[in-house]
Amino acid sequence: MLTYTTYSEAGGVGKTTLASNLADAHGQHDRDVLVIDLDPQNGSLTYLLGVDAPRDDSNADNIARHLIDRPKGAFEDLILETSFRFDLVPSHNMLENLADLLARAASMAEDLDEEFERHDQLRQVLLNADIPEKYDTIVVDPPATAGPHLYNAIGATRSLVIPLEPTGKGMQSIEGLQDVVQGFEDTVGVTVGVLAVVPNGVGRTTDQQRYLTRIRELGYDAPVAIGERSSLFEGCWDKQTTAFAYVNEYRSRKRDHEMETLDQLHELASHLEEVSA
Repeated sequence: MLTYTTYSEAGGVGKTTLASNLADAHGQHDRDVLVIDLDPQNGSLTYLLGVDAPRDDSNADNIARHLIDRPKGAFEDLILETSFRFDLVPSHNMLENLADLLARAASMAEDLDEEFERHDQLRQVLLNADIPEKYDTIVVDPPATAGPHLYNAIGATRSLVIPLEPTGKGMQSIEGLQDVVQGFEDTVGVTVGVLAVVPNGVGRTTDQQRYLTRIRELGYDAPVAIGERSSLFEGCWDKQTTAFAYVNEYRSRKRDHEMETLDQLHELASHLEEVSA
């Protein structure tokens, strides 16, 4: 089974764009894919995909309720079929208060002499709903900020895929990635693997190779480096779709560099699938 969290210290649209496109590529590879949006921000994966979810309805069942063991229905009822090749558990505004909600749930469990691991809740929810039996690929997209959303994502997936912006700060983040991963392991109490580092927005081919070489020297897999594709990825946000659907539906002419990017997304998805196997 393939499970991973998309994580970028810088946050931004690159992380969420990568999550949506990898999910689409996995689906095109005939995999059963579930994406979980744990980002409470309005510009989250749910928005990117144009999914109509009741994120501002406080009475609606949502992922946050399940994480604090106060669901209003079955977890399966949260899963939405999208117009793409994967299913989605959408975000909800209640996630904005997840830290406080988990703290209160933990306090109540302690008063009742019950176990409640606040960073292990997503994994427990997925296991209790038999999600690993129904999907062979799970992608979780949390906010970049360290906190319960990210920690629950890591606790459930145990693996990271990390998009990297080609800046000095981006490379500095990779240089210190081992310390970051160690911090996650200490906080969540699990071993965390880095499945791939993905430079994106890279300009010249020589720069792409330089980034790939350095990342690999540090011991990380870097299957591809994605070039500067602001037109393509901004178009995805504008039309609320994935890069694959955008090229097929909104480009009257296929552009070689964009087709190359789609091929790279397939290559990256295949690499992750092979690693999991």
